Amino acid sequence: MHYSEDPNRQYHIQVASGEVGRYVILPGDPKRSAKIAAYFDNPVLVADSREFVTYTGSLEGEKVSVTSTGIGGPSASIAMQELVNCGADTFLRVGTCGGMQTDVMSGDIVIASGAIRMEGTSREYAPAEYPAVADYEVLTAMIEGAKATGAAYHVGVVQCKDSFYGQHEPEKMPVSYELLNHWQSYLRMGCLASEMESAALFIVAQYLRVRAGSLFLVVANQEREKAGLENPVVHDTDGAIRAAVEAIRVMIRKEKGR
Repeated sequence: MHYSEDPNRQYHIQVASGEVGRYVILPGDPKRSAKIAAYFDNPVLVADSREFVTYTGSLEGEKVSVTSTGIGGPSASIAMQELVNCGADTFLRVGTCGGMQTDVMSGDIVIASGAIRMEGTSREYAPAEYPAVADYEVLTAMIEGAKATGAAYHVGVVQCKDSFYGQHEPEKMPVSYELLNHWQSYLRMGCLASEMESAALFIVAQYLRVRAGSLFLVVANQEREKAGLENPVVHDTDGAIRAAVEAIRVMIRKEKGR
């Protein structure tokens, strides 16, 4: 069944086939779409629907796009499925996270190699034992992008959850015993950061046979706060955006050279 008033456009994102490139950057904040599009050549606003704001331009002569997804796995998975319907096949999530290991500092970049599926969206695609991992080519391009921009970065597993305040105020929740125990186990396993979209995006991408990766600005680190360590709050996402744009350039150059 097709729910859109215009049958040529996807219901939620209101984008039509051919209006996006194969490479798409996925921020959460709709206002961040324009900021990212400013790095493209000749960016054009394609659609502004709900939390989904889409621009298309070019990098290295290749059509590329940006679509915001809002917060969390449900809307991120909708955006990915509808963008795939429109021809996209390579996705770079650019967002924010909270650091977990004490060496993960405010302002650093975290690149997710895999994600803990402590959220609900991915469970409607794959059983709990199936791993949520980044695409290798996207992952290595993001590492190259971070290196090229001179950013301080970390690569490893991140935790994905559905409740922001379940992370920040777990002791107030009726299931505090579960949240606190899980958090401690993730810390002991070396989990780098906590965020809200990667697990769903990685699983949906694997199901759809497309490529996905994620990188994040570390806004702050509550474990550093607890330890009495310096912990400024950083909001400037420009470094993470530049690393993602450079990662797309890296992939375009490599794929043109094949």
